[in-house]
Amino acid sequence: MHLLVVGASGFLGAEVCRQAVAAGHRVAGTYHSTAVAVPGVAPHRLDVTDRAAVRELLIRVRPDAVVATPYRYDDWAVTADGAAHIAVAAAEVGARLVHLSSDALHAGRPKPYADEDVPTPLHPYGAAKAAAETAVRAVDLGAVLVRTSLIVGEGSKQIQLCRDALAGRATLFTDELRCPVHVADLAAAVLELVPGDYAGLLNLAGPDAVSRAELGLLVARHDGVDAGGLRTTTIAAAGLHRPGEVVLDSTRAAGLLRTRLRGITELYG
Repeated sequence: MHLLVVGASGFLGAEVCRQAVAAGHRVAGTYHSTAVAVPGVAPHRLDVTDRAAVRELLIRVRPDAVVATPYRYDDWAVTADGAAHIAVAAAEVGARLVHLSSDALHAGRPKPYADEDVPTPLHPYGAAKAAAETAVRAVDLGAVLVRTSLIVGEGSKQIQLCRDALAGRATLFTDELRCPVHVADLAAAVLELVPGDYAGLLNLAGPDAVSRAELGLLVARHDGVDAGGLRTTTIAAAGLHRPGEVVLDSTRAAGLLRTRLRGITELYG
């Protein structure tokens, strides 16, 4: 298989590349400013906001499949428009598309979110991810749209945030619940979806729902450090308007895939 990973220099994209190369696939990867550092990957610089450049690259590379992870937290053009450009170009060359979305498009509620639950974004990033999904589904009904949660593992921004809070440099919320997933598990699940025929939305997140503060305590235990200095607060106390309890129900993925998405308590407990 010839695979193109858009965002190959990112945390998840790089892991997808590593696993794909190890499996013997021919892999190309795009980057914008930070070069692709995975051996065996053909690097291509790409600005996903440039529709013509995206089309030219896809026509030149002619991949069998595309794993798309474009996002920049505060940039609609990258997160939403970039996803649309990739979907259009992938459809033009007949490539299978696996698009990475996020639980950030949900507003939060006590009940877990099913795979097809409609987005209810509270902030611009969530709205951009929702718009990206709409564009991808409009272009390619055969695409897979993976909704995931906090991605953890060594080198993860989420784990670094916990370490910063333990050192007094950041604050974690006690009422912001998510379902962390390890980057290696998520990458393996994504690659398992590539050759299949599953289409539409699919939640891929860990089975354990924990608050960011609880995640900080797990990281402290894993690292063997004192959690006494962990800084915590609530969303309301911080005066913020952001999703609280966002729990993804990944039951369908568990029955569909061989890859097991480990829980955060198993990984860091």
